[in-house]
Amino acid sequence: MAWSFSSDKLIYMQIADRITMSVISGNYASGEQIPSVRQLALEAAVNPNTVQHAFAYLENEGIIVSKGTLGRYVTEDVKVIENCRTQTAKQTVKAFCKTINTLGIKKDEIIKMLEEELS
Repeated sequence: MAWSFSSDKLIYMQIADRITMSVISGNYASGEQIPSVRQLALEAAVNPNTVQHAFAYLENEGIIVSKGTLGRYVTEDVKVIENCRTQTAKQTVKAFCKTINTLGIKKDEIIKMLEEELS
């Protein structure tokens, strides 16, 4: 089934984000081979060049590594994955805070909502 994409962000970045989330959540383990460009292009229903662009970005970020004709693999550098997880969490919290501040909700109310949601 084709992936759904939003119009507010470049498709290759959305693909890169999705792969990154799969890595930091453990769906793709450290050292695990990821699907090929063609496989992901078929799955996402996009041009292979778009997936290639996403892979180039992820390689540049150090999240995946190319092993030539053997394919691409999730980095085995645990620090890279942890840094990525931390950065993603910070970005999520920042976006949440921006939205919640717009709503005018007080800090104690936010804490109560978070405690309820996390329990």
